[in-house]
Amino acid sequence: MKILVTGGAGYIGSHVAREFLDRGYQVTVFDNLSTGREANLFSDAEFVRGDVLDTEAVSAVMQSGFDGCVHLAGLKAAGDSMVNPQRFSVQNICGAVSVINQAAASGIRCFLFSSSAAIFGDPLYLPMDESHPKDPANYYGFTKLEIERMLEWFDRLKGMKFAAVRYFNAAGFDVQGRIRGIELTTANLLPLVMETAVGMRKELLVFGDDYDTRDGTCIRDYIHVNDLAVAHVQAFEHVINTGRSLSVNLGSETGVTVFEMLEASRRITGCPIPARVVDRRPGDPPTLVATSAMARELLGWEPKFSDLDTLVESTWNVYRDLPPGS
Repeated sequence: MKILVTGGAGYIGSHVAREFLDRGYQVTVFDNLSTGREANLFSDAEFVRGDVLDTEAVSAVMQSGFDGCVHLAGLKAAGDSMVNPQRFSVQNICGAVSVINQAAASGIRCFLFSSSAAIFGDPLYLPMDESHPKDPANYYGFTKLEIERMLEWFDRLKGMKFAAVRYFNAAGFDVQGRIRGIELTTANLLPLVMETAVGMRKELLVFGDDYDTRDGTCIRDYIHVNDLAVAHVQAFEHVINTGRSLSVNLGSETGVTVFEMLEASRRITGCPIPARVVDRRPGDPPTLVATSAMARELLGWEPKFSDLDTLVESTWNVYRDLPPGS
């Protein structure tokens, strides 16, 4: 089968592309390299440089015919979305409209959308399952929810089936060491810890240590990016085999605190990793975790690499080898 991966040179996209390749799919990566890295491209995948907002370019690449389209191109900084909603409207929503329209026109059998548990907003109960009310707390989550709603309509009106894979935080790097291009800008905890470990930043800021959690710091849900890539492939194959669309959550159900991530990183890297506790950030809930019960039942998905040590070790393997000045 032939798979088109938009944003396939990015951090998550490259791991998803690699997993499809490993399973024998023909993969084409479509990326404008604005945040994606050439180092994350593979010789056994075709690469087309283009922007999802360029409808002619999207139409042209889809002319070669694909069984599935994996859409990962977009912005993901939740905080920035509250400051620059216009930018997120254009890149996320307009970009998705462009790709969805062309996918429907070209007869794509399954549109695989890398979504987010941010569509649920602040938790009303934990862990958050697929039935949790959808009330995004930031504009980024709103864009993801709107794209899911568009896909539901295209299923009803055009018969284009879809899979939406929702998760909070992808972390780690390819356990076989085949993907080593770091994100140029990141707001995620583990990369920030690693940047502190290698001296790219002076210290790690911990936003509050007085939450009602097991050590006072926020708990967040982390899924290893290899496990996440497997879930994407399994979700695609489920839709192809059943002919039914699917929306599924991925989560650890327990999560990791900031201090737990920090202490594991100090132990594994052998670096002191200076950290300083500062005031809480507005709007940070104490705990955000999701359940993977449906993914286990329907897809047979079982995370193999999402334990804390593997998350840290696979990330450190990339950051410790960065050239000076990276």
